[in-house]
Parts: sequence; C-alpha cells; structure tokens
Amino acid sequence: MKKAAAIIAAFGLPMLALAQDAVNILQKVGTIINIATVIVVALALLFFLWGLAMYLFNGPGEKADEGRRLMVWGVIALFVMVAVWGLVKVIATTLGVGTGGSPPIPGVNATIGTGGVVTGGTF
Repeated sequence: MKKAAAIIAAFGLPMLALAQDAVNILQKVGTIINIATVIVVALALLFFLWGLAMYLFNGPGEKADEGRRLMVWGVIALFVMVAVWGLVKVIATTLGVGTGGSPPIPGVNATIGTGGVVTGGTF
C-alpha cells in the first residue's frame, strides 16, 4: 500500500506543484488512459497469437490444449475491450458528450512581404 501511495505521489505531485488546473490534469490522465488502452489491446492480441502459435506448432496433446485455452481467453479479452469501448461511444453519442479536443495553438498570422517586411496580421 505504501508503495502504491509513493508511486501515485511521484506522478501526481509534480502536476500539483506546477499549479495546473483540473482540466489540464484530466487531459493528462485521459492521455495516459488512451495509451494504456492501446497497450492492453495489443497485449490481448499478442496473447491470442501466442496461443495460436502454441496450438499450431505443438502437435496434439497438452500444449495444444493450453494454446487453445490461450486463444479463447485472448478472444474473450478482445471482445470485452471492444464491447466496452463501443458502449462508451454509444453512451457518449446518446448524451451528446463530445470527445474533447485540443485548445487552439497560439501563433502568428502574418505574411512577409518583399524586403522582409511583415505586413498585416496580429502578433
């Protein structure tokens, strides 16, 4: 328990120390969740493929049964993850909740004329 609290503090306290607002913190947490989702789906796919390889390359016997079992659990994991992902999308669409987005990036709208003179635009 102490180890988990230390890990959470190590990741959470720098964000609080930099006085970030809740929206920025939630965006970072959302980014971490999106990355973790891709990693977990990739691991489930690798789990399935590892079971397929065990099933194909090991003749009939205990190893083939273990491969079949790994394939079944890999397919179940992929199905559950994609189903939950779809359910979240349906609920978000039904309730009219947007997926968010990034704030506009500030920039310079100006054109450089002849001789390097900046014409028009705001800074």
